[in-house]
Amino acid sequence: MTDRSTLVPADVAAKIESCVETWSGALITLSHSLHHEPELAFEEHRSVSKIIDLAEGAGFETAHGVGGLATAFVATKGTGALTIGFCAEYDALPEIGHACGHNVNGAAAVGAAIALAEVADSLDVRVKLVGTPAEEAGGGKAILLRAGVFDDVAAAMMVHAGGRDEVGGSSLAMSQWTAEYMGRSSHAATAPWLGANALDAVAVAYNAVGLLRQQLEPGLVVSIIVTDGGQACNVIPSNARVAVEIRATSTAKLRQVQARVRACLEAGALATGTDVTITPCGEDFAELRQDDFMTRAYSRAIGTRGRSALSRAGDHIASTDMGNVSHVLPAIHPTIGYDVGDAAHHTAEFALHGTSPSADEAVLDGALAMAAVGAELALDRDQRTRLLDRIQNPHLRREEEV
Repeated sequence: MTDRSTLVPADVAAKIESCVETWSGALITLSHSLHHEPELAFEEHRSVSKIIDLAEGAGFETAHGVGGLATAFVATKGTGALTIGFCAEYDALPEIGHACGHNVNGAAAVGAAIALAEVADSLDVRVKLVGTPAEEAGGGKAILLRAGVFDDVAAAMMVHAGGRDEVGGSSLAMSQWTAEYMGRSSHAATAPWLGANALDAVAVAYNAVGLLRQQLEPGLVVSIIVTDGGQACNVIPSNARVAVEIRATSTAKLRQVQARVRACLEAGALATGTDVTITPCGEDFAELRQDDFMTRAYSRAIGTRGRSALSRAGDHIASTDMGNVSHVLPAIHPTIGYDVGDAAHHTAEFALHGTSPSADEAVLDGALAMAAVGAELALDRDQRTRLLDRIQNPHLRREEEV
């Protein structure tokens, strides 16, 4: 049975709820506006302006272009000793827009930050809203983490749009590479022996990866496609290229599979006398580690909204750069549910539901629940001590950045 009570005192809970209600129109408008003007990774300039305008209207101090990323920002309010962070996502997918619901994710994070800031003084907290670009392609959170943007954050959270309410699940660690083979062209009919066939290198690598798959344990996934295989069939291709994606249940296992995949790619070059350049595409994503206390607090808070969140503890679902954040500080990344029919993430059908009435409810419920989690962290003596110790003693960071 879901605990529909919350450990947040009634007066604090009432102020948070009242604040979300006061800002509900602006938050829904933001969600719809992000949805109607989708922007791709690292190009989310209009989206950032919309969020910053709203945050500044709520009294937040803002800084643009943090961490060396033009479309990243921070917005802060409050002077308390404990800094609670909320991660706002807002990038979309090519051609199908907000087919992962980042308009809901982002607007909910903004609402949570505004609501917790309403009670920041009484809780002795500082609220930090972090604008995190390029989750779909690039890994903005990983870049910001390495740049020190999260150094003063004691705990971080966000909600992710989905078809139902879920808590506690993990994600797959992930990396993406391109491998470009460089050979030597020649006429395919009159002098093929003078060429060094880059497409042959791809064929060897592609088949080596295919054979590797049968030796991988469950949960380890390698995907490979050919993105360039030559331009004319009567010319030995001097250049060819593949794209590779590797997923694993942990960062340690990801590193192991990366080494084996790299050997497969290099084998193609060795077998054909070509050269290969292997280039990462964006940041590696770590598996998600959801904080137990924060997960329970979120379940309690979302229960007060009449929702019952399904526990996905032990499950690995998709991949996210929030995993990188969760390796360094306590974090949660629950799913906030709304009616998406039978649509799956990353489809045009999913995007169609992003501004529905139930999606709007998800924005407000997610905002309220996250703000309540922040309040519980501030008010629980043991949790407050745990989080402050982390900030004051950097060696207590759970793990170095991926």
